Amino acid sequence: MNENKLNTNNKLNSISINVPPRHYSTSLIAGAVAGTVVDVALFPLDTLKTRLQSQYGFVQSGGFRGIYKGLTPTIIGAPFTAGLFFGTYDGFKNLFPNVSNNTAPLVHLCAGIVGEVVCCTTKVPIEIVKQRRQASPNQESILKIIRNAYANEGVFGFYRGFWTTVMRDVPFSMLQLPIWEYLKKEYRNFTGKPLTTLEVAFCGSISGGVAAALTTPIDVTKTQIMLANSAVDQNFSTVFKNIYLNKGINGYYINIYIF
Repeated sequence: MNENKLNTNNKLNSISINVPPRHYSTSLIAGAVAGTVVDVALFPLDTLKTRLQSQYGFVQSGGFRGIYKGLTPTIIGAPFTAGLFFGTYDGFKNLFPNVSNNTAPLVHLCAGIVGEVVCCTTKVPIEIVKQRRQASPNQESILKIIRNAYANEGVFGFYRGFWTTVMRDVPFSMLQLPIWEYLKKEYRNFTGKPLTTLEVAFCGSISGGVAAALTTPIDVTKTQIMLANSAVDQNFSTVFKNIYLNKGINGYYINIYIF
């Protein structure tokens, strides 16, 4: 009897997640649509956030005027960025079709990290053009921003702040998803019934807000690196230190209420 029980336990521990893997193209298309809708809907808040984080000051960067400046790069780039993330995320998970329930969270975590790094190849150039358009005190056109970036730094000018963006996005995902799962579990235990779509979204908004707040110092640094006039100003440690010297600890959290 003990032997049978042991065999049963071993089988349970090795049970795979019995969910048919989605083709990466399905995730790519679904992610592209969802990402575009979210980015466009929240774009005014993103503009205000960028201007608050700008080293040139909120008013000089545009204040509350023209809150849809830079929307064009977002509409063009959001489908590629979001689609690339979700396509990579599910594509990576599909490499491990027989993963056990015990190791599934680790696979999901690694898939998220790989997805974030890969999607930054399109996200960063779009972010640079978008944020410079959002915070341009001289009302520079998108074409002029692109020409200046290439003239000053070549192709690398469009990848300024790449690793800082990765430093922000990877911890964000690592914080958001576990908090989201924890909140759903605790809420389900409290109510004793499955969560509605609205309740799941509410848990997601809380987890996203917490993750965003904790990674805000890196986000502020990333924005100032992308908006800097010269490549000399793009060193992470230098920009991070200058924010503290100029504004103290509050400089890292100037836009936190936007979240």
